[in-house]
Amino acid sequence: MNDAANVLNNVRGAVDLSSLNRPTVPEPGTPGGAPAPGGFTVDLDLESFSSVVEQSAQAPVVVVLWVPTDAESAQLVTTMDSLATLYEGRFLHARADVEQYPQIAQAFQVPDYPTTVGLINGQPVPLFAGNHDAQAIQQVVEQFLAAAEANGVTGRIAVQGQVPQAPEPDEEPLPPLHQKAYDAIEAGNYDDAIAAYAQAFREDPRDTLATAGLAQAGLLQRTSTSSRQEAQASAAATADSIEAQLLVADFAVLEGDAQNAFDLLIGLIRENFGDEREVLRKRLIDYFEILGNEDPRVGPARRALASALY
Repeated sequence: MNDAANVLNNVRGAVDLSSLNRPTVPEPGTPGGAPAPGGFTVDLDLESFSSVVEQSAQAPVVVVLWVPTDAESAQLVTTMDSLATLYEGRFLHARADVEQYPQIAQAFQVPDYPTTVGLINGQPVPLFAGNHDAQAIQQVVEQFLAAAEANGVTGRIAVQGQVPQAPEPDEEPLPPLHQKAYDAIEAGNYDDAIAAYAQAFREDPRDTLATAGLAQAGLLQRTSTSSRQEAQASAAATADSIEAQLLVADFAVLEGDAQNAFDLLIGLIRENFGDEREVLRKRLIDYFEILGNEDPRVGPARRALASALY
């Protein structure tokens, strides 16, 4: 058989699951079901499959192709989960749901479930079909580990319960003015941060990160000398003060309560005109910049702002 990852990229069609009418059990992790993934057991999907194949170059992998609610499958993976724990990471127990991911079953040329296949250095090793008693399964695992050792694959799973991931790429350095603003924020020097972001925006008015950073630095500066409780008390005592209401909204955004900030300012925009309305509008636009258009609250708030203005 070809390398399992290459086979996965080329298979087509469907796995034969004509024997689905079998005794069932609850979902994994619930009483009566198979164990939830964790420890030395992981659940495979199409994204993680290649990572697991690569992992088999360092430590052997036992793949169980199963249906999570099938009673025979659940018994098998329960045994395999126990063995993976017993062997303390000498192999990774990877479970592939053949109903949800038939491509993985096809990659191993497996037409039915449960079936157990090994992986050593990316190469599939057929182990057994169906379920068996724990002693028999352990004997097969021992033989499989001996084969892995003979092929120089003797590592252990480094991180329990996690499919190995490719290393994160190094982050690109920030532009100098952005880095200057970031360092200033870290130091609590919001004036310098505002100045750096403002300079970045002057140099490139299309710099959306500078626009968002400028709005964020302003928010941090305005809230740095007070608390939400103090702002609310001041707003209650001076109900006609737009600045007091704006500070309440600032703290709401700072603490993740943007919707209340939006509602407060849009309500004030409906009640005020002239310069005060413009101050309120600009503050809302700052909030939109901070959160970004991807935030689901921003789109409706933009429409509500337009309605309040016109």
